[in-house]
Amino acid sequence: MKPLIVIGTYNESGNISEIVQRILALDRGFHVLIIDDNSPDGTGQIADSLAAEHPEVKVIHRPSKMGLGTAYITGFKYGIDRGYDVIITMDADFSHSPEVLPRFLEEIESYDLVIGSRNIRGGRVENWPWYRKLVSRGGSLYARLVTGLPVKDATGGFNCYRSDLLRKIGLEGIRSEGYSFHIETKHRAWKAGARILEIPIVFVDRTRGASKMSKKIFLEAFLRCWKIRFAR
Repeated sequence: MKPLIVIGTYNESGNISEIVQRILALDRGFHVLIIDDNSPDGTGQIADSLAAEHPEVKVIHRPSKMGLGTAYITGFKYGIDRGYDVIITMDADFSHSPEVLPRFLEEIESYDLVIGSRNIRGGRVENWPWYRKLVSRGGSLYARLVTGLPVKDATGGFNCYRSDLLRKIGLEGIRSEGYSFHIETKHRAWKAGARILEIPIVFVDRTRGASKMSKKIFLEAFLRCWKIRFAR
C-alpha cells in the first residue's frame, strides 16, 4: 500500500520540520506532501530544505493564503494522479500525533475512510479550555443533526481516505473551507456508500504557532451544513 500524507501549512515554521521527521522515523513508507500558502514566516523554505534532504517529501507552493479546503483538494488530486492508494490529512502543529498513522494503515485495509475521532470512547482533547471543548463538540453534533452524517467527529481533520473513494465523491464540487471541508468530504463519502470507521485519538492543542480558527471559519461551517444537507 502506497500512502501519502497531505499537510497544508501557513506560518508553521516552528513545527513543520519536526513533524515531518517524526513521520519519516516511523519507517512505514509514508510520503509527505506539504502545501504552503506563501507563509511569511519561512515555512515554505523549510519545507524545500526537507524535500531536498528526503526524497519522500514534496512541496507545492501557492501564491497566497487560499484556504485549507483547496489545499486538501490539491493534495487529493496530486495523490490520485501519482498512484497513491491512501491519502491522509493531518495538521502540522502536533495536534494530530504521528504515532497514530500506523493504525490508520492497518484499519484502511478493511475500510474506505478511517476517521481519527476525539468524540468516541478513548478519544479526548487536551489543553483546551472548557468553552473550546464545548464549541467543538457542539459543532460536530450540529453538523450531524443537520446533515445526517452518522459519525461522532464530523469536524476533525485527521482522516485517512482510500484514493478509490476520493475518485467517487466529486472533488470538483467541494467548495467548503475550514471545518466545513471535513464535514462535506465525510458526508460525500457516506453518501457514496463508503465503509467508515472512527478510531480514538488524543487531540493536543498546539504549543507553537497561532491557531487558524476564526469567526469566519466558524460561520462558514454553520451555514455550509445546510447547503451540504440539500445538495444533490
